[in-house]
Amino acid sequence: MNKLKAILKSARLRTIPLSEAGIVMGCLLAVVDYKVNWLTIAMVMLTAAFLQILSNLSNELGDTLNGTDQADRQGPHYSLLSGDLTVAEMKKCIAGTVVLSVISGLAMIWLSFGTLFSFEAVCFILLGAAAIIAAMRYTLGRNPYGYRGLGDLYVFLFFGMVTVLGSYFICAHTIHTLFDLLPAAAVGFFSVGVLNVNNIRDIKTDAPNRLTIAGKLGVRKARIYQTLLITSGLLSLALFCLLRNADWRHWLWLLCLPLYLRHLQLVWTREERALDPALPLLVMATFLLSLLTGFGFCAFLL
Repeated sequence: MNKLKAILKSARLRTIPLSEAGIVMGCLLAVVDYKVNWLTIAMVMLTAAFLQILSNLSNELGDTLNGTDQADRQGPHYSLLSGDLTVAEMKKCIAGTVVLSVISGLAMIWLSFGTLFSFEAVCFILLGAAAIIAAMRYTLGRNPYGYRGLGDLYVFLFFGMVTVLGSYFICAHTIHTLFDLLPAAAVGFFSVGVLNVNNIRDIKTDAPNRLTIAGKLGVRKARIYQTLLITSGLLSLALFCLLRNADWRHWLWLLCLPLYLRHLQLVWTREERALDPALPLLVMATFLLSLLTGFGFCAFLL
């Protein structure tokens, strides 16, 4: 039981709504435009959860092996740092999560396309393999991209563009319009914001080992960067709503605006460990925004 608790702690289940935000956005927008298999949606969400957990476990192992996570870490102390799991046990957890991600991903593709051998299915298999590698290579390996200041780009692409557009396509087998790039970009900007706040909090402890955008900018400019990310996300979604058929229900996501303003207030007034509440706030705000956006557009179906 203690080992299970340790694994769940390192899985960081509170981060899963961030990976699901893009899935919810893409799938619900697909429901608006096409007839969608709801079992496919369930498998897309399950696969995204496994990939998020894989990323969390791999990041913890990578930071431990690279000496980034030590006793002075500003964020939560997870299972390797606290000694609740060994490196060998963490590697087994990562291997198991890879297997679960592969099984879930293949089931998702088969449910969507009815085969694993069509052109679209093969493309998604390759995309899934890339997602697994990217989730693990953030801090693991000889030259992890998260240590070279490339984490923001990865998060924007995989948590935003790939998640929203990929889930839309696997549900609808097409992309409705190029306008769908806008909600994908919005989720991407907010997801990068989660990473950036984490990096602002850890600037001092990351400095010797890891290069991040926040570390290069310094605290004040990283806060400005955070404000631009949140603003860009909100503006992207607003432009998407303006370009689609006008209806007041498309703007239900504006109910989340106070949450984003509160988030920015925390970012500008707190430092280091005191920044922690800003992370789950942004995660939940983004998940709620995706739900409200999707349901707002689905209202036409009622």
